[in-house]
Amino acid sequence: MKFFSLLSLILIITLSSCTTVRVASDYDKKANFNTYKSYAFYKPGIDKAEISDLDKKRILRAIEADMNAKGFQKSDNPDVLVSIFTKTRENVNVYQNNWGWGWGPGWGYGWGWNPWFWGPNYNSVSRVTEGTLYIDLIDASKKELIWQGMGTSALTNKVDKKQEKMNEIVAAILEKYPPELN
Repeated sequence: MKFFSLLSLILIITLSSCTTVRVASDYDKKANFNTYKSYAFYKPGIDKAEISDLDKKRILRAIEADMNAKGFQKSDNPDVLVSIFTKTRENVNVYQNNWGWGWGPGWGYGWGWNPWFWGPNYNSVSRVTEGTLYIDLIDASKKELIWQGMGTSALTNKVDKKQEKMNEIVAAILEKYPPELN
């Protein structure tokens, strides 16, 4: 029963950690965020992002939806330019479980950790591609960065889930905009 409870706990932690987005943001304290009402995408910056054009479209759709929800309007003469860039890395996680029963020096017979365990050893290796998305907001008239948000999360290879994942990451990042000014 204890083994089942431990396994359930590990499974819950693993599944919940896969759905989280770690977010951070930074901003120019001299910028007046109340004056920014319109936006446009900064094509030269977006073109440099090293991801597929399909993923770029997914990200831009998610940004557009969130910016519109915040009351911004897409414009040919914007107050803010939106740019993105991305990074990816592969995480390799090795899980080793030496719990079980057996006979060996030091611990005796019974349940507990035993390096001389005679039964099966539960080891697993998982590989997860983790992506980081940066969203830059640039003052269009001054051509200066005024806000940057960053979100890191595990990515999915399932085509039907990619837009949902991009929406989740973008929403988590843009939740930090506008910054809470003191």
